[in-house]
Amino acid sequence: MATAVAKKKKVRINGCVAAAQAAKYADVDVITAYPIRPYTATMMALAQMVANGELDAEYIVADSEHSQLSIAHGASSSGARVFTGSSGVGVQFAYELYSPISGTRMPVQMMIADRTLDPPGDFGSEHTDALSARDMGWLMGWSCDAQEAFDNHLLGFRIGEDRRVLLPQMVCQDGFFVSHITTDVELPDTGQVQEFLPPYTHPYPLDPRRPVSHGPQIMPEQGPPLQLERARAMEGAVPVIEQAHDEFARIFGRRYDPWLEEFMTDGADVVFFVQGAHAVTARYAIRHMRERGAKVGLVRLKTIRPYPTDRVKDALSKFKVVGVIETNLGLGSVSSGGVLYAEACAALYESPTRPLVVSFMAGMGGEAIVLKEFYWMTNKMLDAQKRGAIEKRTHWVGFEE
Repeated sequence: MATAVAKKKKVRINGCVAAAQAAKYADVDVITAYPIRPYTATMMALAQMVANGELDAEYIVADSEHSQLSIAHGASSSGARVFTGSSGVGVQFAYELYSPISGTRMPVQMMIADRTLDPPGDFGSEHTDALSARDMGWLMGWSCDAQEAFDNHLLGFRIGEDRRVLLPQMVCQDGFFVSHITTDVELPDTGQVQEFLPPYTHPYPLDPRRPVSHGPQIMPEQGPPLQLERARAMEGAVPVIEQAHDEFARIFGRRYDPWLEEFMTDGADVVFFVQGAHAVTARYAIRHMRERGAKVGLVRLKTIRPYPTDRVKDALSKFKVVGVIETNLGLGSVSSGGVLYAEACAALYESPTRPLVVSFMAGMGGEAIVLKEFYWMTNKMLDAQKRGAIEKRTHWVGFEE
């Protein structure tokens, strides 16, 4: 158990420290670390907590990201609540472990503070690192500020450890824009967390008193049922996610829609569809443009795995034009840009009223998406609405007139 009892308080911290605080409140048993910025501060904070006696956990410094996830896999298999993390190329180095961890149904939690892959490897927000693992059977979503980062980690443990789910979680936040910018965060009373997050008990832990076998290599005829089980677990996570968010609101007093955030969409003709911290800037831009008469709004995707297909269809089909802001690379994809466009279009395919959809490549290389770029993208969407057709499928923002 945790060695300290905490009362509810408000602190000013960044997203990295918020993630560390959530791991502490979750009373994790094992932490595996191999720091790479911008997530390094999370492991620094946890190391200090363990050293100061604030958290009774085994803190293991690995010799690589691959080893880091291997240790996390083994610890979770033994029944421990496990916390780990990475960024950018570090996410890639551990790639071999993602399928085995979800395939053996181990609810490891991984904090990702996004950074651009090499090249250019910049310290900033580009989601390609985590999205490259989006189909490996991990629950996945993005936080837009430090408070959401803290809350989403608690929610992740609650959902992933549910016996109806038993899946690992990538709890993502934008590098720099969330990981290093401080905001006010409400830290709860320890009793609230204990009510929301029961102790973790895996149904089949590695235990010499109850021998079981865990491993990724099985007979070919066993493969299809295993893959089907993972698919059903991901689909079955949907009601668990909704239930967990209802319980979270009841206990902590903060209510989140688990799937989508809509901002100033009433009366909107065109909307941005985005995930992550750039939604914060988008809100400011939308307020300004609304004051000038532009009918623009925002729909923020909060959970991408499992993908809320019907919710996306119902939300986006109300508008004339949808601008998908891509902070990721999907080179050679259907849009020749990012990967979010294809799933938005697929969700809208069954809708009888389909909007025009355009992809905006923005914030690439870790750059900020500034206000004037939101104004530029809005004008592109309004022009498409007037013409009844998009100019082209994908725009690279900042490189076009």
